[in-house]
Amino acid sequence: MKKLTLLLALALSTLSHAWTIDGYGNYKFEAISKNVYVIHGPLDEPNAKNQGFMNNPGMVIGADGVIVVDPGGSYHTGKRVIGEVKKVTDKPIVAVFNTHVHGDHWLGNQAIIEAYPNAKIYAHPQMIAEAKGGEGEFWIDLIERLTEGVTKGTIATYPTDETSHLQIINVGSEQFRIHNPTTKAHTATDIMVEHVGSKTLFLGDNDMIHRLGGFGGTSDMHSNIKVLNYATNLNLNHYVPGHGPSGDAEHAVKPYLDYLLILQDEARKGYEEDLADYEIRPAIVKKLDDYKDWHSLDNNLGRHINKMLLEVEALDL
Repeated sequence: MKKLTLLLALALSTLSHAWTIDGYGNYKFEAISKNVYVIHGPLDEPNAKNQGFMNNPGMVIGADGVIVVDPGGSYHTGKRVIGEVKKVTDKPIVAVFNTHVHGDHWLGNQAIIEAYPNAKIYAHPQMIAEAKGGEGEFWIDLIERLTEGVTKGTIATYPTDETSHLQIINVGSEQFRIHNPTTKAHTATDIMVEHVGSKTLFLGDNDMIHRLGGFGGTSDMHSNIKVLNYATNLNLNHYVPGHGPSGDAEHAVKPYLDYLLILQDEARKGYEEDLADYEIRPAIVKKLDDYKDWHSLDNNLGRHINKMLLEVEALDL
């Protein structure tokens, strides 16, 4: 009876301290491998209700410390991520990887460095340049506005160490390999972070599941296709998208790759027939039954078709 009472007390204690977002649910680190964890965040755009949290922070626990991937889009979220780390381990955070320049993934750096000032933060050199060149402040202002001030007080805290393609980074007992096989993909600042020991790849927003994000001015959809094929051919065990559930390549990479291939195929056909983007759309929509419930499909499909068609025209495919 005493054991049952103790277990109940522990369960209630955990629930009372859970990271709960009203209307969304509870968020915590879920183990995807022996020492690799992910918080799978909400799929919505940043808003007051989700407090600006929408990405998939990752955590690798090493012998001497914790390595975090993409600690979220605000100081507030970064603090929450630290809180969830402490529920799993008492080891300090010793390093951070930022997968690209979009602030919903890295503005949580502020909280990490406040708590662990000696932690190193790794990122693509172009990410660091763009973040310092105005993208950091842009994203702070954007997320603060979208959340109606909930994230006020966030300060851009920039990465400290540049990465390169196929670079091996040893952090204590844990080894990581950096992948950025193309100049551009989701952005011109992307890295994918492989945790060698668990055969896990954090893809950033080169990959999304159950959500369709934007392709901005520095993106390249054809290169994004190449990157996803590259990632799949690494034959790893676990793939963590920037948004949406993790899994093997079949479940956590192929759906987004297939979406882009549908766009590419129909854009090529449309280009050959001299069709406009809106004339191509009906043929694409017919092939998207599996994506009808993906967040932001209605908002972004037209933009995606236009972007892909422009790329096809430029490449004269």
